[in-house]
Amino acid sequence: MEEPDVATLLARCTFPPAGTAVTCAVSGGADSTALLVLACAAELDVTAAHVDHGLRPGSAREADVVRTTAERFGARFVGLRADLPPGPNQEARARGERLRLLGPDALTGHTADDQAETLLINLLRGAGAAGLAAMIPGPTHPLLGLRRLETEALCVSVGADVVRDPTNDDPRFVRNRIRHEVLPLLADVSGRDVVPILNRTSRHLRSLDDGINGLAAGYDPSDTRELAAAPPLLARAALRRWLTDAEGHPPSSAELDRVMAVVRHDARACELSGGRTVTRSDGVLRLVETR
Repeated sequence: MEEPDVATLLARCTFPPAGTAVTCAVSGGADSTALLVLACAAELDVTAAHVDHGLRPGSAREADVVRTTAERFGARFVGLRADLPPGPNQEARARGERLRLLGPDALTGHTADDQAETLLINLLRGAGAAGLAAMIPGPTHPLLGLRRLETEALCVSVGADVVRDPTNDDPRFVRNRIRHEVLPLLADVSGRDVVPILNRTSRHLRSLDDGINGLAAGYDPSDTRELAAAPPLLARAALRRWLTDAEGHPPSSAELDRVMAVVRHDARACELSGGRTVTRSDGVLRLVETR
């Protein structure tokens, strides 16, 4: 691949305006290192934040790589430590801990390839339009218009050291199997690069979901009479918006089915994940924290 032009790459990114103070989540891999380089080139006020989960030998040294790169390109550096107790779903728990430490406004280095993988992961989970729309383009995901090959080429061209994470090749993780097995197979079957196609699909579904949510905004999600009279698609969208938790996790389809049973007076109350309960009284739904 020819040497990338930083200005050309920036034109396809969605960074906030120059001078904006941002925190970039930088693991030291090619994507997040390219994020750091491009954020500095976009003249943002950049802090590079590295989270060490301590999950593999030598992980502490990766923070030093990120610190050196940050200093070279004129960014501040902060190193954070996440101590994860042993247990299942380690990948999901590590992601949740990173979000807690970095905050929801941190910039990430997800690319168009990550977007395609996320769509397929959510498809396997049975997601609807919102889940298949995957990540929302914008300031916190500024590299969704770039490909992984481009972030790797940028790091080579500027001579930035890159950390190689061996867990990215571990077939125990669904994303890795989609990356290394499913996407190449789909490309072979279709005879073309499917990442742009999947990204176009995610954009179409994002537009569809935005339209549905816009219509659903006209309904009071606590009024069972309004919801019962509304088209089911809009009633569920209104409830989904209302029931999405503080961390941004929407209710599952099964949870929405249970709440709709309360709306239809087929049940008086139902339980949701996270220790929450939806109750009904005099035609009004109430969300109660039970833990």
